[in-house]
Amino acid sequence: MKELDFLNKLKIEGKLKIVEPSEEIKNSYIEKSESNLSSSKILLDNDKLEESIGLTYYSMYHILTALLFKVGIKCENHYASIILLKKLFDIDNSDIENAKKERIDKQYYTDFNIVKLDVVNAIESAEIFNSKIFDFISRITNLDIENYRKRFNNTNL
Repeated sequence: MKELDFLNKLKIEGKLKIVEPSEEIKNSYIEKSESNLSSSKILLDNDKLEESIGLTYYSMYHILTALLFKVGIKCENHYASIILLKKLFDIDNSDIENAKKERIDKQYYTDFNIVKLDVVNAIESAEIFNSKIFDFISRITNLDIENYRKRFNNTNL
């Protein structure tokens, strides 16, 4: 229930709202996602592990943002976007939740030990997640969009 209260608070603040679905914005976020993942691999190859973890997460976040714009939802909060993945689309959000936690740990704290294998595994996880979300986006129909928007407007999602 706390998650729904949080989403409703963001709706009231205007940080989570219905907008016109946009193929152009969706495609831009897909491109950002692909670029971030590609850059993450380059950083991995150059032993920039902390930076690679950050871009790996952002590749996942940007594909999620593409999904939201496909149905016409603008969300200005990472956590809320991740909640919507599960509550609105009924898609397991554990991989992106874990990636977000890893990014925060590695970006903001210094008391961690990061090894190359962890980054390789994170990139593989992102590739699977991104592929799954991309496939989901490609199968969304106009009727699906209408139904997701109606469900979004329902405070209980």
